[in-house]
Amino acid sequence: MKKFRFKLETLLKVTRMNKEQAQVALALATREVEEAREQLNLYLQEMAQGHKDYAELTGAGKTISLGRLMTFNSFFNWKREQIESQQRVIMEKQAVRQKKMQELVAVMNKLKSIEQLKEKRLQQYMAEALQEEQKQLDEIGGQLYFRNQG
Repeated sequence: MKKFRFKLETLLKVTRMNKEQAQVALALATREVEEAREQLNLYLQEMAQGHKDYAELTGAGKTISLGRLMTFNSFFNWKREQIESQQRVIMEKQAVRQKKMQELVAVMNKLKSIEQLKEKRLQQYMAEALQEEQKQLDEIGGQLYFRNQG
């Protein structure tokens, strides 16, 4: 009997490559989310340090110049804008990551279906091969029986 050959082997290989590409894309998207979060943490630390510096300059009845007060006010507004912008960036990157996750799940489901089909076809092939072998053994047994009878 001829060797087992899965007709969709090329599709199976391409789907496996697509799965690997989807995994890489998900990893990159995850890294981008983490980097965006790290940047947000940096902005939050800078804001906290600014508040600490402001508290030191204005604490215990100390006076502060109008120019310096305006500088702090500008700094805090700028940091708030950076923080809000970074929060939007994080949300966008999380949406991209979620999309990449869905793409990976879809490719994995397709791969699983093709692999199950291959396994089913292999089982059919093995059953047919066993049946063919049994048929040949029966023919040999019949020939031996008739030869011994004659």
